[in-house]
Amino acid sequence: AILAELAKRRDNSSLNIEEIHVDNSKIDEQLELIYSNSKKAFAIQDKLVFLGGDHSISYPICKAFLDIYGEENSYLIIFDAHADCMPAMKEPSHEEWLNKLVNNGFNPEHVFLVGLRRIELEERQFLDSKKVNYFEIEKIEDFEVFCDLLMERVNKIHSKIYVSFDIDAVDPAFAPSTGYIEPGGFSSREILYFAKRLSLLRGLSAIDIVEVNSEEDIGKGNITVKLASKILEAFL
Repeated sequence: AILAELAKRRDNSSLNIEEIHVDNSKIDEQLELIYSNSKKAFAIQDKLVFLGGDHSISYPICKAFLDIYGEENSYLIIFDAHADCMPAMKEPSHEEWLNKLVNNGFNPEHVFLVGLRRIELEERQFLDSKKVNYFEIEKIEDFEVFCDLLMERVNKIHSKIYVSFDIDAVDPAFAPSTGYIEPGGFSSREILYFAKRLSLLRGLSAIDIVEVNSEEDIGKGNITVKLASKILEAFL
C-alpha cells in the first residue's frame, strides 16, 4: 500500500523491489528467512529500504546489518513511542526486539531511541543499565537543534547508519492506523523534517517503516499510508 501510494507521485520503475514471503505460523523460520535475505542484500547494496510488518521484523534485519558492518561501525536510530525493551523471548516480538538486539551484540551506545512516550519500569532499567541513548519527546524542546546534535553523534567517518520508523512515533491525529497508539507524538511535518534531514547522512545504509495498518487505514482516508509513503520518498 505504501509503494502504491508512492507510485501516484513518482515513477517507481527504477526501484529494485523484492518481497520476502513469510509464514507467520512459524516464527523461527520467519525470522531466519528475513535475516538471511537481509544479509544477502546488505552485502551487495549500498542503501536498502524495508517495509513491514510489525516492529519485530527489525530484529533480524538489524542483526544482519550488524553482522555485515560490525559492532564498531553500526549505528541505529529508532523513532518510536515505545522502548520495545521488555525481557526478550527466543523469538522476540515487537515489544522486546531491541532488548534482544542489544543483548546479541549491537552496541547500546550506538542506539538512539527518539520520541518515546511510554516506557515501562523494566524497560527504563534496561536502557539505563545498558547506556542506550533515549529521548522522551516531552524533553525535546527544539527539534531542529536536536536533529543537528543527533546527526553529529552518528555521522562518523566509517559509520553505517540504520534508521527505523515505527509509525506510532507520530501522533495518532496524523497517523491513526497503527497497533498501539499513544497521544502526544510528532506531527507529520516534524517527522518529515527528521526524514529529510537524516536522508543526508553520508553513512545512511538502511531504513525501515513499520506498524502501518493499511487495511484499517482505508476507512480513515489512507492518511497513515500517505504519511509513510512521504517518509519513504524523503529517502529516495
